[in-house]
Amino acid sequence: MKKLFLLSFILFAYFMNAQDVTGKWKTIDDETGKPKSIIEIYKVGNKYYGKIIKLLSDENKDGICRTCETDYKNKNIIGLVILKDLVKDGDTYEDGEIMDPKNAKTYSCYIELEEPNKLKVRGYIGFSLLGRTQYWYRVD
Repeated sequence: MKKLFLLSFILFAYFMNAQDVTGKWKTIDDETGKPKSIIEIYKVGNKYYGKIIKLLSDENKDGICRTCETDYKNKNIIGLVILKDLVKDGDTYEDGEIMDPKNAKTYSCYIELEEPNKLKVRGYIGFSLLGRTQYWYRVD
């Protein structure tokens, strides 16, 4: 009986963890379709954040953001927090912001798991209908 309980607990914990957005995600360039970066999504309190931890494309290979505007110009991209203040609401993480590292513009954002290893990321202005969707893919 103890073994059955332990197995049930392990399976429950595994499936609960599989539905979490925390972890490392590969982004894909909208224009080229090639892998662009690895984003680590993490939780602080009840909010979720995402920062760039690795660059995969040849653009900005030295890690310096030359195309960024404002305060981010000529700063290191690695460690840059691009997802901020997302709050879990059911299956969706919403009421947050996403920053486009190319121009340092910030947009409203929500994210949701489409599959355990596929994340829908939607940035928008005003209404979620006026925006852009990307898909990120979980990496180990």
